[in-house]
Amino acid sequence: MTVLNPGPLMIDVEGCQLTIEDRELIAHPRVGGIVLFTRNYENPAQLQSLIADIRSARNGALLVAVDHEGGRVQRFRAGFTRVPPMRLYGELFDHDASEALQMLTDTCRLVAFELAGCDIDFTFAPCIDIDHSLASVIGDRALHSSVDGVVALGKAALDGYRAGGMAGVIKHFPGHGCVQTDTHLDFATDSRTMDQISCSDMAPFAQLLNDTAAVMPAHVIYSEVDDLPASLSAVWQSQILRQQLGFDGAIVSDDLSMKAATGIAHQSHNASRAVAAGTDLALICNDRAAASVACDNDEIPLGGEAQVRRRLNMRRSTPVRELRDGERNSILSKLLLLSHQPAC
Repeated sequence: MTVLNPGPLMIDVEGCQLTIEDRELIAHPRVGGIVLFTRNYENPAQLQSLIADIRSARNGALLVAVDHEGGRVQRFRAGFTRVPPMRLYGELFDHDASEALQMLTDTCRLVAFELAGCDIDFTFAPCIDIDHSLASVIGDRALHSSVDGVVALGKAALDGYRAGGMAGVIKHFPGHGCVQTDTHLDFATDSRTMDQISCSDMAPFAQLLNDTAAVMPAHVIYSEVDDLPASLSAVWQSQILRQQLGFDGAIVSDDLSMKAATGIAHQSHNASRAVAAGTDLALICNDRAAASVACDNDEIPLGGEAQVRRRLNMRRSTPVRELRDGERNSILSKLLLLSHQPAC
């Protein structure tokens, strides 16, 4: 039997158990990963069983991921540690930088251990968009309002994930913080010049590329740079991110079923365009028909050696060391204080 490398598409599954259609799509050679949602979760034991079933449905490498930032973006809650919004770490950073950085590293290490316990490879985090108090869809997901604060806190988060054996995904390149529109719902445009973007929102990405395994481009059109969203743009992905900034990790798209992408073209066409632009993993979620069409789209290549290597680098690895009960309890106590008391 042929062993399949991970393909360029990351799709979802219907519920808490696999359907026949789920199994057929997972086995398709263009599928390289599964992203999980709240509807796929009842408790840790059920999740472990579901993921074991997912992996058994595929003869070869397959990535399993979840959007588990903390705050309002945390898919699994009962049975998992409740992670506070990232803004709280930024507020603590302004009062006690050393404590904030250690807490965030410890938090992300704990998240990595909990997700790894269910055989999840990575989470789509951290969000390193600068908080300009403009983007409600980012809001308290942002770490800080300054470049230096975002860089310091973003590195702390990435260090924590790495210590827990988990790849980091920084998002939303080159920065979503100056855009008011929610890209889940409509087109989004940022009309700033390249120089303005570079010295502000893109700066944390440029400084953290050596610390992350992956970058997620934004579904935002930066109209002074290109007429396509960064998620579909060869200018942003191949020219700027790969060539100018020298990034050789994975490029992972945001969900191509979001309105900022589907308003341009069907998900299957956008997946083809994203891969051509430089994307290694293209997400199509919450639209089974679109995922099926994309799987059968011969315009979406499986990818060469470099693309497969980048995808395989997203797999979960061995933690630096185990998380002891005493360490876990200490982290949980600090998280309780952070969630319920003012930072200063």
